Amino acid sequence: MGAFDRTDPAYGAYLRILEAELIPATGCTEPIAIAYGAAKARQALGALPDRCRVECSGNIIKNVKSVVVPNTGNLRGIEAAAAAGLVAGDPDVQLQVISHVAEKDRAAIRAYRDSHPMEVVPHMGDQVFYIALTVWAGADQARVVIEDFHTNITRIEKNGVCLYAREADGPAEAQGGEGPEYDLLSVERIVAFADSVDLFDVEVVLERQIACNTAISEEGLAHDWGARIGQTLLKAQGDSVRVRAKAAAAAGSDARMSGCEMPVVIVSGSGNQGMTASLPVIEYAKALHVDREKLLRALVVSNLITIHQKSSIGRLSAFCGAVSAGCGAAAGVAYLHGDGYEVIAHTVVNTLAILSGMVCDGAKPSCAGKIAMAVEAGLMGYEMYKHGKNQFYSGEGIVKKGVDNTIRTVGRMAREGMRDTDREILDIMTENC
Repeated sequence: MGAFDRTDPAYGAYLRILEAELIPATGCTEPIAIAYGAAKARQALGALPDRCRVECSGNIIKNVKSVVVPNTGNLRGIEAAAAAGLVAGDPDVQLQVISHVAEKDRAAIRAYRDSHPMEVVPHMGDQVFYIALTVWAGADQARVVIEDFHTNITRIEKNGVCLYAREADGPAEAQGGEGPEYDLLSVERIVAFADSVDLFDVEVVLERQIACNTAISEEGLAHDWGARIGQTLLKAQGDSVRVRAKAAAAAGSDARMSGCEMPVVIVSGSGNQGMTASLPVIEYAKALHVDREKLLRALVVSNLITIHQKSSIGRLSAFCGAVSAGCGAAAGVAYLHGDGYEVIAHTVVNTLAILSGMVCDGAKPSCAGKIAMAVEAGLMGYEMYKHGKNQFYSGEGIVKKGVDNTIRTVGRMAREGMRDTDREILDIMTENC
């Protein structure tokens, strides 16, 4: 495929996708979305609420249940996330809403959660991503609704009067992983874009991703966060670049899932996916001694291929998003080695054929282990084709002819086929045993 130039409609679309998707977040994005909605609800109410009601879809409950909310003194759960947003949240910084909580506010967050009525109810609709916060202060009431993705506020009310409503075709729609701009994504065009893009157009978002995600990875390796998957990999498997690539991504998740207050640049609404898509590529770039330009172009490949897969799946599902990001990372590693579309396409297909059965059972410390396995599968998928052109063929399981067709098939499986799996996972997670 020929080079992109700025006149190609996809050129601007790909830039807008990267800018919309690669944003900083402090903490796991689902509890942070609740904190963001809570801060907006308090803002609309104009007072600290007397009580709060949080209505969430099952996938939100699943991803908030077991993860530590940053800056709360190791509190977990929906009530903690809502309390943090109500007491100390800054709604103007969206997914960094509780990034600057003062030490004195941590005790206030816990005290508020323990002393105020906070009702949590499951959303009965079919929406995968739904958060509604209703708050009361005396006779006043305010309500905020977030749908489809983490910062997508669709309605704000006070005392039954609508203060804000987003129309379905509003500009925020492009940030939801779906829509006409995302339909322009294909693996071949992504590689061509990476080859051609003016780095001035992408370096700010990519340099921020490198800086933030490297910092939290180093924190995870240096200190005892979570299950210490990153540290374990280095101790047990040695110091090869392959191991470092897995350990770097896993260590970032070790820290993030256990409440580390450092920001992460997310991809497709997920910090774990943002770290998985970037940190292995960064490690391989160091080992290969490539220049900064090559690294940035490889990150374009990795991020956009991850986003391409997730646009078929949706923000949340029973399909572990680390698999998509592991595919993206392996594609980026292939690009660093000088490989083009053919090798990258087969890398993605091989990886999806190997690991598409891994389920998401919520955000928690074991995500770091899943990340390591996703990166390993991606590297195996790359090496299969690189050394002997070994590949999985159309008709073998879910594999279809053409990488984009296989991506769509996996998206269909994850979005439609795994709905009942998602419900069963949630039932298991919420059992009282």
